Amino acid sequence: MDYDDMLDRAVEETPDGELTSERFELPDPELRQEGKATVFENFGAVCDLLEREPEHVLQYLQRDVRTSGEIDESGRARLTGSFDADRIGSTIEAYADRFVRCSACGLPDTRLDRDSEPAELRCEACGRRERLDGEQSE
Repeated sequence: MDYDDMLDRAVEETPDGELTSERFELPDPELRQEGKATVFENFGAVCDLLEREPEHVLQYLQRDVRTSGEIDESGRARLTGSFDADRIGSTIEAYADRFVRCSACGLPDTRLDRDSEPAELRCEACGRRERLDGEQSE
């Protein structure tokens, strides 16, 4: 079998899929009510995808939805009150826009430097350094 035949075979066997320009896609939040709290079941997985500290993500989430919360021993976030997936999802998207995606190139290849004053978002793809002024960067 020559190269062209192998290439044709590979193309035929490759499943059709939607190609998107964005390789960074956040999963929908998996939520459930537990008494007077909302449990964010896949919070740990979302933080892993964002490559950010869960405490920082939770802090942003608490401020945005105006509630208190904690991370339990399983890595789930427990938020006081009742919240729907659309509200939590839009907050996580806003967090990603502010603290993960580079404002210059749009890629998620960034590192959050909270030790500098003020905090900085450093893009490893394009080299941009962006100061994160304001209380949400704490």
